[in-house]
Amino acid sequence: MATKSNQKVSIIGSGLIGRSWAMLFATAGYNVVMYDVDKNQLSGAMEIIKSELENLASLELLKGTLSKEEIYNNIKTCEDFEQCVTGAFFVQECVPEQLELKTKIFKDLDKYADDSVILSSSASCIPASKFTENLQHRSQMIVSHPTNPPFYCPLTELIPAPWTHPDIITGTKAIMEEIGQVPVVCHKEVPGFVLNRIQYAILNEAWRLVQDGVMSAEDVDKVMSEGMGPRYAFMGPLETAFLNAEGWYSYSERYAEGIETVSKSFGPTPNYRPGPALTHIHEDLCSRIPLDKIKERRAWRDKRLAALAKLKKNLNAQEK
Repeated sequence: MATKSNQKVSIIGSGLIGRSWAMLFATAGYNVVMYDVDKNQLSGAMEIIKSELENLASLELLKGTLSKEEIYNNIKTCEDFEQCVTGAFFVQECVPEQLELKTKIFKDLDKYADDSVILSSSASCIPASKFTENLQHRSQMIVSHPTNPPFYCPLTELIPAPWTHPDIITGTKAIMEEIGQVPVVCHKEVPGFVLNRIQYAILNEAWRLVQDGVMSAEDVDKVMSEGMGPRYAFMGPLETAFLNAEGWYSYSERYAEGIETVSKSFGPTPNYRPGPALTHIHEDLCSRIPLDKIKERRAWRDKRLAALAKLKKNLNAQEK
């Protein structure tokens, strides 16, 4: 019988997303092999992974039961694409969000794939139908879009192409649950999938409010971090509304007219390209988080996300 330690997972790309997937699979006990066309980035990725594991261990925030050394030893690197993917039961592609590049990678994966491997993409907006249509193993291909940073935010969107076999969907979902992720399944492809559609809706209105002089960028961020955010850390917008009344019929009776009136006042999609609004918002953020301090701020964020994940896990365990 195959065990996790001799089941191979291939990671294509060693950037932030690739490193995070490698850590997640290694934490669950899988034999992880990570490939990157840039050899220097590949060696640097292992150094970053080691540092991140040491930091998580010092904070007692490692997932699972393995030690930092055991997790690290479960990850190997490979400079040969064919060698990396051959024999893997699951491949996670993590290259930049460029259609031409993903098309090339999946064409290469198709060449070396057997009839059982799951071929998964980390695409955040590009649907699998755009880069898998003409491939022999297209029924084995699916998008598994993680939340950034994946090691701390467990949600993963699963977006099958129209031709993805149902067994690939259920198999990918089971694997994601096994490694500690929380998978959700899109029943059809839509631009941006679901996470980004909701994220962009929030970002668009936040941008408009600052651009129109309604509120400062700092205070708009506080509306989320100190208001909506704490609720959304434990439940989604539909359940939040459900609990804010006596169910959705009650909520509709109380608030439907107001929601419709306010929604009609939303402006057009903002222009995120260089201009007065972008300059204003960028400078506002830089006044609080200088660009040379972004790395420190990310570490601050990740520490809190890991602690929140631990809190939620403990609370859920207490309720069982």
